[in-house]
Amino acid sequence: MNSNNKISKIAGTLIILGIISGILSIVSSVESDNFLNEVYPNKNRVLIGGIFQFLLVPIYIGFSLVLYPVLKKYNKTLSIGFVGFRIMAGVFQLLGIILLPIFILLSQKFLAQTNTDLIFYETIGEILKLFRDLINHLGVILATGLGNLLLYYILFKGKLIPVWLSIWGIIGNALIMIASFFLLFEFIEVISTEYGIMTIPLVLQEVVLAIWLILKGLKLSPTQIVNT
Repeated sequence: MNSNNKISKIAGTLIILGIISGILSIVSSVESDNFLNEVYPNKNRVLIGGIFQFLLVPIYIGFSLVLYPVLKKYNKTLSIGFVGFRIMAGVFQLLGIILLPIFILLSQKFLAQTNTDLIFYETIGEILKLFRDLINHLGVILATGLGNLLLYYILFKGKLIPVWLSIWGIIGNALIMIASFFLLFEFIEVISTEYGIMTIPLVLQEVVLAIWLILKGLKLSPTQIVNT
């Protein structure tokens, strides 16, 4: 029981740290359509955002590793899948961070060029931004979302948390994955009311889950444990 409480509290704390780091990692100048003009003048904010993006990597992976010893008792195969998707999300996150210095350099060069040379940097910029969007808004979100669907399925079947909280998590992750495709096809923008509406359910669910884990912990039921 003491071990379970410790695991639950650590997992809940990691969720809160992830939410805080995620908010602080948002860099509006990089997400802007006018990023070539905005990134270099805001390079310090971009680098600070990159630091918080980096912190998300151990948080992503650490959360899955902390829960794995408990989850594997209920479904080992899906638990491994959950950890695997979290590692995948961490790798995508690192790739996105590596691109940030390139954004700064490209923006600096763009601002220093004459009008006749701008088309070259605009083309390179569009390609670079598309690549980063594929990594951050599709790769990271889909890997995290798919992993979370496995997590909440285990939590639901094992009744480790209230059923309504598991269902809330499944719906929230489904919505944010749909939002990632909307971003990809430019139906919505990252900094927009529409995107906020689609992500708020998951953010609220994670806050509630974190509080639940810290205060209540996972409800282990030995009679439901299976080894698959």
